Amino acid sequence: MIRLSGRLRSSVIIGGQGIRARKLRTFLSMVSLFMGVLAVVVVQAGSEIANRAMLEDVELSQGKDGTRQLYLPPEGGAVETTLEVVAGRSDAVALTNATAIIGEPGVKPVNEGGGPVDQPGGYGPRMFCDQNGCHEIDDGTRGSPKGQAIQLELVGMTGDIRAFRPFRPSSGKWLDFGGEPSLAPRLVLNKKAADAFERYRVPAEMRVQGSDVNATPQIVGVVDDGGFMPAAYVRSDELRNWLPVRDMASGDSGPGLRVMLSPSATDVEHTLRARLVASGTPEDRIHFNTINSLERMSSQLTLMRWIFLGMAALVLLIGVAGILNVGLATVGERIEEFALRRAVGTPRLLLAGIVLAETLLTGLLTAAAAIGAGVVALRVGGDMFGSRYPSLSGVEFPWQAGVAGVVAGLVAGVLGGLIPAIRAARIPIATVMRA
Repeated sequence: MIRLSGRLRSSVIIGGQGIRARKLRTFLSMVSLFMGVLAVVVVQAGSEIANRAMLEDVELSQGKDGTRQLYLPPEGGAVETTLEVVAGRSDAVALTNATAIIGEPGVKPVNEGGGPVDQPGGYGPRMFCDQNGCHEIDDGTRGSPKGQAIQLELVGMTGDIRAFRPFRPSSGKWLDFGGEPSLAPRLVLNKKAADAFERYRVPAEMRVQGSDVNATPQIVGVVDDGGFMPAAYVRSDELRNWLPVRDMASGDSGPGLRVMLSPSATDVEHTLRARLVASGTPEDRIHFNTINSLERMSSQLTLMRWIFLGMAALVLLIGVAGILNVGLATVGERIEEFALRRAVGTPRLLLAGIVLAETLLTGLLTAAAAIGAGVVALRVGGDMFGSRYPSLSGVEFPWQAGVAGVVAGLVAGVLGGLIPAIRAARIPIATVMRA
């Protein structure tokens, strides 16, 4: 073992001296290999960043991986029971959906149906379908002309939803769930709703379906929730000042009541299940499921990664061919040197190690240069495009990309130096006599 360690050290030292003696040739080898290693680094870093970006977008709209969730129809005492069980909990939050119109009273909203304001024609009136056909829902504006009003989905929350859906703040501040509820509901808009209010200047009067009295809301902030429809978030206890509990889950976007729990909140899950059954909710309608977005996307991400890694490997092979060419030329020039070393007793394995050490060191130096270029490019890209693409803002260089770059450099060094190393080891001692 000690003898082998000594040979390895000698190979590295002599290989380093060879690189220093042939700086230009080493530089040309690095240039031919740089693009291949950089391609591997970029593909690995890009796949990791794309993975995080896709997961962040899914988390915005659906929730973090591992979150337990429950959907319930707003029937019987389900809403009141759920709000009571999760009230004041940081590991669970209940969400209710109601339809709200902010603006002039007695007029139809400019985005009738609650769609984006930049969509021509809107979604039209909200409809309700039963066995007798489909009918327009009367929200108090039937037959009224369109005016300065905006329709949006009003999401009531019992606690901070950002523990489960990490919204990106855009401006203003988030809701403060401490203290007493305000009689003027405090709203945080999503970006679609903020765009609508920026485009149309409407009076600050809010009417909620199911409420007999209009409220005056306070808009305190804007967040990016990944949604495509105008929406606003409000404390459930502030919404209850204006809307009966039975009407708090009367929105049109899916089930009226959603509960999100952390994986450790098993006591809340058991208590909620028992209380819902006791309040009259059929047990077969109480189904908790776990959000597992990464597993669903993993196959697609893996396929994309292998495709691009295959393309990067082809570019890397070009660099390997360059190292191989330079290595063979170098061994041809050093035939007398290697023969002389053999004549004085240098083992064949050490000669091969000297050549292989040069190519490995060249590969490592190239990997370091490619990783450094990737770090700088990512930082510059984040500074330039971070405001346009939030997933690039403040992103760190993935360590997986650095490891991939080092591995690519070592593999290229081995593949490019193996044949020259074998050739150097087979040089006969008689060559020095002919010289």
